[in-house]
Amino acid sequence: MIFLASLLANDPYAPDGDDARRWAEQELQNPRYADAKPTWFDYLAEDIAEFVSGLFSPDTGQQVGSTALVIVTVVIVAALITVLILWGRPRASRRVRRRGGELLGERDDRTASQLRTDAERRAREGDWDAATVLRFRALARGLLERDIVDPAPGATAQAIAREGAAELGSLHAELAAAASAFDLVRYLQHPASEKSYRELVSIDDAVSKAHPAVRGPEQRSPESVPA
Repeated sequence: MIFLASLLANDPYAPDGDDARRWAEQELQNPRYADAKPTWFDYLAEDIAEFVSGLFSPDTGQQVGSTALVIVTVVIVAALITVLILWGRPRASRRVRRRGGELLGERDDRTASQLRTDAERRAREGDWDAATVLRFRALARGLLERDIVDPAPGATAQAIAREGAAELGSLHAELAAAASAFDLVRYLQHPASEKSYRELVSIDDAVSKAHPAVRGPEQRSPESVPA
């Protein structure tokens, strides 16, 4: 260092203190140094990185563990609320439920047409109880296939009849009678007859031909209004 200082002192071209300071200031005014300065975003990213790394630091992990948990929980809840607001509550696919699944307390994958065929076969055999149960299942499945009802799992015959009557108001009494015929045979062990079965067939035929009343925009539920 002494040797270098001696060389600079004897060099006629070496700047003195004032010249060196002026040259340094002029050099720092070069635009390339300004472009290389960190931006506010760089500082923010650095602060965030330091905060996150601090959460997992052995020295501070125990102290901020509960705080970090609260922050993560709040973020997750906020994300779930945002999803619910944008896309709504998840619902079971009607298409899946139309094709099969639980119906009137039992798993049954048959279509309405198949159930009617089986009911008629039992009727030809004189098994009016089985024919009655199958025919009402056909009625319920038909309402489901036509999107007239969307019953919850475990819905009773009366619940399906009430939901169907809400759309097919002119058949309110008939749907209630059909549900009662099903309950009498299925749960109360009341024997059916050919007459009661034929009455149920007539109701099923009428329901199959009926169409829901057309509602105005103000009467539709938010889910039924086209996007």
